[in-house]
Amino acid sequence: MSGRRKAGRGALFIVAMLFATSGALRLGSGIGTAMANAEADPEEPVATEPAVCESPVALSDALKQREERLAVREASLQDRLAALALADQAVTDRMVQLETMEAKLAATLALADGAAEADVERLTKVYQAMKPKDAAKLFETMSPEFAAGFLGRMPPESAAAILSGMSAEAAYGVSVIVAGRNANVPKD
Repeated sequence: MSGRRKAGRGALFIVAMLFATSGALRLGSGIGTAMANAEADPEEPVATEPAVCESPVALSDALKQREERLAVREASLQDRLAALALADQAVTDRMVQLETMEAKLAATLALADGAAEADVERLTKVYQAMKPKDAAKLFETMSPEFAAGFLGRMPPESAAAILSGMSAEAAYGVSVIVAGRNANVPKD
């Protein structure tokens, strides 16, 4: 009986090997198709049947269909490129407009700054031309920061004459502000 079992096992082994070989062949034949599908363009439909044509007419038709699909894709890409070109032109035009507006704004700000500076210079000359006692009374009513701005622009003799006419507290407050204006400027 043990001889029959060995023979039965051998037959089972052979049948199992035949099944394994059949599965490997089927698996192997599908690998080529799977690899072709993986390398194909995702937008292009993949043929599930082998590319074997029965006649030259069928091959010609298949090539014409592929050419038509490629023409449609090319037209789509051309439309995209045209849309991108239009968008790029719009962005470029907008940048030019913004640069022009920025230049105009800078010119307007320069005029305003120049006009403000001219007004401050003119007012400083007015205070400097006043009698020191009258200017001192006026400076005492100003905020110390505002008064310090004018006194810092005047020649030392004119500023000293106005400070001497102010009360000690007001003169001290303005002097501290004038002295400390540039205290935090970097030295290096």
